[in-house]
This record gives sequence, structure tokens and C-alpha cells, in this order.
Amino acid sequence: MLDILYQDDYLIAINKPHGLLVHRSTIAADASEFALQLLRDQIGARVNPAHRLDRATGGVLLFAFDKETEIAMQQQFADNRVNKTYLAIVRGYARDAEDIDYPLKKENGTLQEAFTSYVTLKRTELPVPFGKHQTSRYSLVEVKPSTGRMHQIRKHMSHVNHPIIGDTTHGCNKQNKLFRERWEMTTLMLHASKLNFKHPVTGGGITIEAPVNPEFKRVMEIMGW
Repeated sequence: MLDILYQDDYLIAINKPHGLLVHRSTIAADASEFALQLLRDQIGARVNPAHRLDRATGGVLLFAFDKETEIAMQQQFADNRVNKTYLAIVRGYARDAEDIDYPLKKENGTLQEAFTSYVTLKRTELPVPFGKHQTSRYSLVEVKPSTGRMHQIRKHMSHVNHPIIGDTTHGCNKQNKLFRERWEMTTLMLHASKLNFKHPVTGGGITIEAPVNPEFKRVMEIMGW
């Protein structure tokens, strides 16, 4: 059963598990379960995604019940009028706060402006040797992207040398290997924790929050947070 975080006559939001695709995709032929179909079956009603989350990312995923609401919400996301908050566990001691203004390339090679800010919530140093160091350092960061580029947070955190743990595309392979071998952890430590937006029909302010999923919580416990 999917965890339903919010529901009214127009919108419904779930806490998407890590590793679950939003909908069928030709680039992920190995998948047999999808958030879209699971939610439709669970509530017995047709829904459509108002935005997207990477397969590997967990957290708040918003759907609309009708086409007008879907289009209105997609426009809000496209116009960057939805405030998005994420939690991420990253390698190293991140700065107290940082703004990352670093353009990202589209698939066709064109550059798009991309802006992400983060604040560091917690830091830890584990007595686990890594490379030439006798210990391993990590940070829990709260991330707010003001644009919505593909893999933006993952690319930006890697750009500032604090790759997200479990990121096999833009992260640190040696760190990922350490987590896989020592703690049997292969999950991307990126969680969409909160959405804040203006309701497209009623006009009221909506805030939807998602608790971290079990694997994210387990890594936080490993860190002593």
C-alpha cells in the first residue's frame, strides 16, 4: 500500500518509495511496478502525475484527478512557483549554507541556468577508514532547488564535491561501494521532504510533507542522527 500524504477532490500526494518509477518508461524495461498504476488500483480512480521524481528518489509525489488540475499544476512546476524541499546525505562536511549557481547541459548539449541552495542540518565523523583517511565524514543537508533541471540536485551536490550517497550516476563510486559492502545499502540518499504551493482550484496555500523512508532512516541511524 502506498502512503497517501494528502488528498482532496482535485489532488492526491503519496510518499514515493525509493526505486519506484512514476510511470511506465521505455528506458526502464526491468520495472514491473509503477506509482501511477499502484495508486490508481489502490484508490480505484484515475490519476495523472503533476510532476516527476527520479526513480531513485523517494518522497512527496503529487498527482491530479482531472486534466485541468494536472495542466495547472504542471504549469506551476514549470514556472518554478512550487517551493520544493529535499533532504540529502552527502559525502564530507558541507558548508553551513551555500548557493549553487551552475548551468547544466540538456541532452542536446544546450546549457540551462540552474540554481540550488542548501543548508547543513547535521554533520558526523564515523570511525570508518576511507582511502587515505582514518575516518569518514558526512553531512545531512536540506536542499531547495529554484529551477527544475534533470538530476539537478544530484549534479549540483557533486559539483561542490559533496556527492549524494548512493548516487550511481553523479556520485562517488568508492563511497557507494563502501556503503554497499559495509551496510548493504544501495539506496540514493535523496528524499523529497516537502512541497509548498498555491492550490490550482481553491487558491489556498498547501504544504505537503513526507517522512523519510525506511532506508533513509536506517542510514541516519548509522550516522547517529
